[in-house]
Amino acid sequence: MTATEQVVLDVDGLRMRYGATDVLQDVTFQARHGEVLALLGPNGAGKTTAIEILEGFRMRSAGHVEVLGADPARGDERWRARLGVVLQSWRDHGKWRVRELLAHLGRYYAAYGTAAIRRPWDADELIEAVGLTEQAGKKIRTLSGGQRRRLDVAIGIVGRPELLFLDEPTAAFDPQARHEFHDLVRGLADGHETTIMLTTHDLDEAEKLADRIVVLNGGRIIADGTAAELARRIAGEDEVRWVQGGRRHTRRTADSTGFVRDLFRRHDEEIHELEVHRASLEQTYLALVRQAETTTEATR
Repeated sequence: MTATEQVVLDVDGLRMRYGATDVLQDVTFQARHGEVLALLGPNGAGKTTAIEILEGFRMRSAGHVEVLGADPARGDERWRARLGVVLQSWRDHGKWRVRELLAHLGRYYAAYGTAAIRRPWDADELIEAVGLTEQAGKKIRTLSGGQRRRLDVAIGIVGRPELLFLDEPTAAFDPQARHEFHDLVRGLADGHETTIMLTTHDLDEAEKLADRIVVLNGGRIIADGTAAELARRIAGEDEVRWVQGGRRHTRRTADSTGFVRDLFRRHDEEIHELEVHRASLEQTYLALVRQAETTTEATR
């Protein structure tokens, strides 16, 4: 198996039960080296529970879970040093200054002194990467919400993790900061440096960042695939519209990119007012959740 094919997350039949209630039921999926995987679902779907099990913070009731080749329930400190975690929010270390905190945390990773643990980020390089250069010498308690969120991300990636968990990472980001963060995430994943598991309620963000999307609802996976695959599953084929020779044409096709390429190859300058209509991830996601809830109601 090549590095690009390596399975980093392997979840099979995961189950979590509290008393008589199953929070997760037969959850099965994989993530491969360098992949960005988005875990989506409404509040109460079981996302947080699933992530906490993968991170080793919660014991599962049943099923097989392997993260970076180890069972997270038995992961040691060396295993944890290969992970990065960005929580929704935390408020520790308010008296520390940004640069000194990141430099301090980086030394913990450097202390391992082994090729199994990648060299941590240089504090100033990391500060620049997350857009906090002007705040490098400021105390953390003085940062704005958006600046604090950038620091959260920096803390999560300071050790150059092999696997990074991002829980609502761009909450409180303005549009420019969100765009810059997306570039940072893609840069981490490109070249298969880091595998990323993302949870977000921003479906546009998931569509832009994720190589694959897993939708969780009622503790079960109801969909797994690329945004385009899920859209075809729900909305069917894409619709292509164009004007040629003064006439309007419409064609439905499963491969709109190939169809348009062939259309221009054959007719080129005759084509005007070309439009391609695809179902958005938001439309697809809402349809999947409604479909799952309707099925659940029908079986009660």
